[in-house]
Amino acid sequence: MSRTQRAAVFLTLLGEEEAAALLARLGPGELERLGGAMCALGEIDQLGIAEALGDFVTEADRNIVPARERSGEVRSLLTQALGETKAESMMQRITPEIRPRTIEMARWLAPNVLLKLVDGEHPQVIAALLLMLESEAAAEVLTQLPTDMQSAVIERVARIGPISTHAVDMIDSLLSQRIGANFGASALMLGGPREAADLINLAAGEVRNTVLPVIAQLDPALAEAIEEQMFTFEMLLELDPQAMGRLLRDVDSEALVDALKGLKEPERAPFFAAMSSRAADGIRDDIDLRGRLARSEVEAAQRRIIETARSLADQGEIVIGADDGEFV
Repeated sequence: MSRTQRAAVFLTLLGEEEAAALLARLGPGELERLGGAMCALGEIDQLGIAEALGDFVTEADRNIVPARERSGEVRSLLTQALGETKAESMMQRITPEIRPRTIEMARWLAPNVLLKLVDGEHPQVIAALLLMLESEAAAEVLTQLPTDMQSAVIERVARIGPISTHAVDMIDSLLSQRIGANFGASALMLGGPREAADLINLAAGEVRNTVLPVIAQLDPALAEAIEEQMFTFEMLLELDPQAMGRLLRDVDSEALVDALKGLKEPERAPFFAAMSSRAADGIRDDIDLRGRLARSEVEAAQRRIIETARSLADQGEIVIGADDGEFV
């Protein structure tokens, strides 16, 4: 089962109130995927239940509890304890620089509605708004923008850093009538090459092939930084056995063990398929013997393998990606 299917099975094991409380914490994209998986579940046997519970135990065994959406959790608890008015007042005391909740309304709007919100706006304003949306929705909006606007928006996504009080006030003035949100007066840290790369990878059509050459003419270093972030470890899972075999010849076995330690067994299959049975069994044994690793150690090992893959791609020895969005 996929991670989403395992989560769907886990939710069916809970009571309605507990399941509803968990679903209330999800964003629109997550709800759509998980709801679809729950509707598609057939009869769940003991093996499926065990797999779902095992995935939950694995996640609970991580070294850290991520801080993602922590302020939202605190707000929810305070609202239950104090009521909405007092909770909002307390949140303003605790986190005076937090972005107001009203901007979250935009995350629930369909891409075609979002497109109307940004129609005629400056690329800087569009870039700031896209960075506040779910990546998939932002990418769909980007895809529907005019080609010349796409390049301008991606450039600004990659460049945005600290936003001054004056700039935030300008954005607020331009968008308040359209989305009913107040950006606040505090500086926000938004964007960067990673966010720009994510938008390009998720966008359909020729976005990747049109925006990077334009940005490269304006700022070669920025284009290079974006392109570096466009290579992800998940892309390596799509390599054919021949290309994977070529990659593994240049990968240190210790880095490979650490990188695969962070994957589920089905996700390791493309790597093992490119090895001999003996070599694959050896790597499996090394993974089992490896102690607990911090997520940062796994990601560092995966990054080293990605860098090796990119070097081979630059030399034309392997191809990463597929269809209209391939890297050569």
